Amino acid sequence: MAATDREQRVHRLKELGTERVDHRFKGLPPDAEGLTVAELAAERRNLFTGGFTTPVLALSAESVEHNLALLETYAERHGLAFAPHGKTTMAPQLFARQVERGAWGITLAVPHQVRVAREFGTRRVFLANELVDPAALAWIAGELARDPEFRFICYVDSVRGVELMDSALRGTARPVDVVVELAAGDGARTGVRTAEQGAAVADAVAGAAALRLVGVAGYEGEVPGADPERVRAYLDRLVALAVGFDRAGRFAGLDEIVLSAGGSAWFDTVAESFAEVPQLSLPVLKLLRSGAYVSHDSGHYRKLTPFNRVPDEGSLQPAFRLWAQVVSRPSPTQAFVNAGKRDAAYDLDLPEAQVVRDGVTGAVRPAEGVTVTGLSDQHGWLRTREGVPLAVGDWVGLGLSHPCTVFDKWALIPLVEEDGVVSDYIRTFF
Repeated sequence: MAATDREQRVHRLKELGTERVDHRFKGLPPDAEGLTVAELAAERRNLFTGGFTTPVLALSAESVEHNLALLETYAERHGLAFAPHGKTTMAPQLFARQVERGAWGITLAVPHQVRVAREFGTRRVFLANELVDPAALAWIAGELARDPEFRFICYVDSVRGVELMDSALRGTARPVDVVVELAAGDGARTGVRTAEQGAAVADAVAGAAALRLVGVAGYEGEVPGADPERVRAYLDRLVALAVGFDRAGRFAGLDEIVLSAGGSAWFDTVAESFAEVPQLSLPVLKLLRSGAYVSHDSGHYRKLTPFNRVPDEGSLQPAFRLWAQVVSRPSPTQAFVNAGKRDAAYDLDLPEAQVVRDGVTGAVRPAEGVTVTGLSDQHGWLRTREGVPLAVGDWVGLGLSHPCTVFDKWALIPLVEEDGVVSDYIRTFF
């Protein structure tokens, strides 16, 4: 890719600020209609008094920055390269900040996501999935041909998949780099189940003119009945597969061997296992792929984060808060807010009522005695203790669980500073 072409793609990040605010973006002030995103950000409106409508999702500027810095430091401390999973946010602005914070590149899952990342200048992509679609492979081949600095790696787990890829890519200028994926066990997701199957796939890659074997990878989050011992046993199998391939000369001619794992629940065990990789014939790129850390959450990952097990390493901060308004108070023990399944993740945990902002005074207090019991499409069902002062018009701040299904419900997310000022807007592309 020519320098000017690359510069144009990076410039696309700045162009996000030229997008007009309109009906597509829920929660934003109606009187901002027609302003550009950059113009609205420059006004530094307050989330609570600046005309924003409920429900509105807010992303804490301070918590995002804290989380970015924490994982950068963690990866450096443990000798890991870092390719955070971009499917979590699908936000090129956050991709860029992750790369600025030392990320090797961005992990993605499907071709559309790669197209988004490339449109905004991402130079290294790890596709944590098999790819056999000929149209998508043709596009990848075109990107590799246009841009000598573009690095692309994806999974393979079958001889048939290798054959389909090689057929689709035949005659391309640069081979596509692949890693053999090792499944986390029987009943797990994709990946070869045994070392013998892995060797057969590696042999197929060796015979494919359009592919190059560069390493092995997997996802420990799929280990059945995951606990530290089972996860470690799986990761040791993954390392052993890489060692076996290396001793068999399968990585001859490379500059480095790629060894990759690491979701958001067991990256401490990944760090321990990868720290014990024996000396191989080439340097090893130990690639961690955790993605949920950017926003963290107030449910699923709050319970599962490895920082619970290794508190000396630091702690992540939940960055999301969904603000909804009480629209009905039919009884002393029941209330309804105007946020539901269209606005909040609900696949792993229901939202958590955290704070209440008085609709008259603006005073904020803990949401003691308030519990979310269910979600309709556009309503949140609240149960309250007798005597809890919750009134129609009050704003309720909800903590959310599972970042992957929060980001995808919001196309433009206010980035809010501690004092309530909105300093920027994060654009997502799902």
